[in-house]
Amino acid sequence: MLGVGAVPSVILGIVVLAMPESPRWLVMQGRLGDATQVLNKTSDSKEEALIRLAEIKEAAGIPMECTDDVVQVPKRSHGEDVWKELLVHPTPAVRHVLIAAIGIHFFQQCSGIDSVVLYSPRIFEKAGITSSDHKLLATVAVGATKTVFILVATFLLDKVGRRPLLLSSVAGMILSQAALGFGLTVIENTHHKVMWAVALCITTVMSYVAFFSIGMGPITWVYSSEIFPLKATSSRREFGSGNE
Repeated sequence: MLGVGAVPSVILGIVVLAMPESPRWLVMQGRLGDATQVLNKTSDSKEEALIRLAEIKEAAGIPMECTDDVVQVPKRSHGEDVWKELLVHPTPAVRHVLIAAIGIHFFQQCSGIDSVVLYSPRIFEKAGITSSDHKLLATVAVGATKTVFILVATFLLDKVGRRPLLLSSVAGMILSQAALGFGLTVIENTHHKVMWAVALCITTVMSYVAFFSIGMGPITWVYSSEIFPLKATSSRREFGSGNE
């Protein structure tokens, strides 16, 4: 059973081999032609691809009139100026961005998702599920719920928007945790098994994981990668690997 966890990792490893390099990294290497091809594949239209390419070229210091497939990229610093701008002498706008990025990661970790996922067998045991097979089945259902709703979030992020999904995610997590606490309290104070309370605990664990997976989980990483200025992200990635 434990070996089943290797299957998604193998699939991910195979899929990563087919992933294109980041357009920003390609531009930083002077490979405008390759960057244009990647942007054409990942943009809704060629006009959008050209706009994104122009923004990256500007951040990289490449003249707009350069349209060759391979160009010479101006030498840049190792990112010292960027770190100073972010941490030492940030402008009010950059300071707000930094606080927002750190804050959303802080609250993601404080949400308790790791405790719920890792200790779900303990939670189900407290809820009155004593059979090892039933606890294992419920734990597998938690993992399956997380996976399914991450896929749901993938399709909703651009259609619904980051903010509505994040707010609905947090609201759903709060309600789920409150209902779970209520169900566990009823079970603890009752001397016999209360089936509706057991069902409530199982349902709320699933709903908590589902709400986390459509908002707080994926949006934290998407949001923090989008709000920083393009100049800062391009400079910091100059010396990274291509597959970002």
